[in-house]
Amino acid sequence: MRDRMTDPPSVLAVGQFLRFQTRSFSLPDGTSVLMDWVGHPGAAAVVAVDGDGRICLLRQYRPIMGAWMWEIPAGKRDAGEAPEVAARRELAEETGLTAREWGDLGPIWPSPGFCDEVIHLFSARELTCGLAHPESDEHLEVNWVDPAALSAMLRSGELVDSKTLAALLRAALAGVLPMPGI
Repeated sequence: MRDRMTDPPSVLAVGQFLRFQTRSFSLPDGTSVLMDWVGHPGAAAVVAVDGDGRICLLRQYRPIMGAWMWEIPAGKRDAGEAPEVAARRELAEETGLTAREWGDLGPIWPSPGFCDEVIHLFSARELTCGLAHPESDEHLEVNWVDPAALSAMLRSGELVDSKTLAALLRAALAGVLPMPGI
């Protein structure tokens, strides 16, 4: 992705883990364009499915949106952390779950018009319950949703988180998640 950059970025601001930058990019026709973009370390997200075919959904408060949202377990990658390691860590931190069976559902680019974030999607099955230990700024509730209720949530528009929607689609296409009526 970064091979289209034509000069070093001008870093305008650095946050706790994001960088706001301006840089010149080369377009396919050879012209250059100056663009603002956000640098992100990347993330991992997990579709965890139990032995009864229920999916683990978090009801998580998102202060930026000022709302509770339904999401799959997910979080940013630490520096140098492999995507699957981040997925395992986030699943355990947020839900207390570990899994014996993992599947790679592929990456997504949630906002490629202005951000270089890549979210790596995984499935997790053959789950074992343990104690969750979310970070102090995470306010979340762990819920188990059966396929019929999940389909109803999708149809009603109750699920709006893009990584969750993409991961559910990938999991359904991979045969990991039964999706009646979809």
